[in-house]
Amino acid sequence: MRPTEQLHDLGQSIWLDNITRDLLDNRALERYIEEFSVTGLTSNPTIFDHAIKNSSSYDADIRSKLATGESAEALFFDLALADLKRAAGLFRPIHDQTNGVDGWVSLEVSPLLAHDSANTLRAAEELYLRSGLKNLFIKIPGTSEGIPAIEEAIFMGIPINVTLLFSREHYLAAAEAFLRGIERRISAGLNPNVASVASVFISRWDTPVMGKVPETLQDQLGIAMAKRTYKAYRSLLSSPRWQRVYNVGARPQRLLWASTGTKDPKASDVLYIKSLAAPFTVNTMPEGTLKAFAEHGGIGALLPADGGDCEEILTRFATAGVDVDALGTQLQSEGAKSFVNSWSDLMDVVASKSAELKKAS
Repeated sequence: MRPTEQLHDLGQSIWLDNITRDLLDNRALERYIEEFSVTGLTSNPTIFDHAIKNSSSYDADIRSKLATGESAEALFFDLALADLKRAAGLFRPIHDQTNGVDGWVSLEVSPLLAHDSANTLRAAEELYLRSGLKNLFIKIPGTSEGIPAIEEAIFMGIPINVTLLFSREHYLAAAEAFLRGIERRISAGLNPNVASVASVFISRWDTPVMGKVPETLQDQLGIAMAKRTYKAYRSLLSSPRWQRVYNVGARPQRLLWASTGTKDPKASDVLYIKSLAAPFTVNTMPEGTLKAFAEHGGIGALLPADGGDCEEILTRFATAGVDVDALGTQLQSEGAKSFVNSWSDLMDVVASKSAELKKAS
């Protein structure tokens, strides 16, 4: 039995953190579903930037739309939705079999809207309706401005992947927004079964402290923050408030581990997969990490529901001069800016490809 299958059987969903047209055309995604127990997929502007920039697979679609005079943003969403519809079709049997728990794909609203609640909500509704897909998550960042949009989107019945979460506090804000949206649906007599995941980024915690803390703490901050967040997640799942909404048909917002590719060249390439095994969660893996884990991975101890030694480890980081609260705020801010930069690059790529193909036609 492959390590990926073992992880799936333990109750953690394995999603691929990648999508390209080549992955679809060469049936690699189908193989990952069949052989590596992959049950979902996530995307972001950086992924699409690389996909469109490094492949000619999109040229025919771009060429066919040149006459419409669409903006680079509108053209991008045409291309992205075409890919995601194909991927969603592959995952639809899983989605149906699990009654909507699994089998999802994700598409992010423009990162330019990360600090604009009203337009984030408007974009989320438009993209979801335009897709026509039952198993599409719309990704909204869990910034302070994104939180109100998340609550409203859930109330409207739009499945949401809350992205750019880093800390326990970020996660709890996202969970509260989800829960408020569900409670409002119940009060309004609406079906409370609206799916959501809360995506907590892990490896980015370890990069800024690399070489600045004792060797025994290297590559441990992200894992400690994951344990702290998982404790909060499990506590919330067992709270009377959540149980009340379960009793009338709501489903949990699942915790998702994101940014699980190893950044430290000295560390194991499956460090964050082996260390974050936990039931009731999702791990979305870069393609290289997925392959590495399938080939030589192993599952360590499951994440403890009580957080294990996380507070002891975090105290040691504090002693070493790391302010995790300030760093969490910094990471979310930098993450939002990074996605804006990737989005700008992506728009430039789409525009330049359009210009090249128009000139050649």
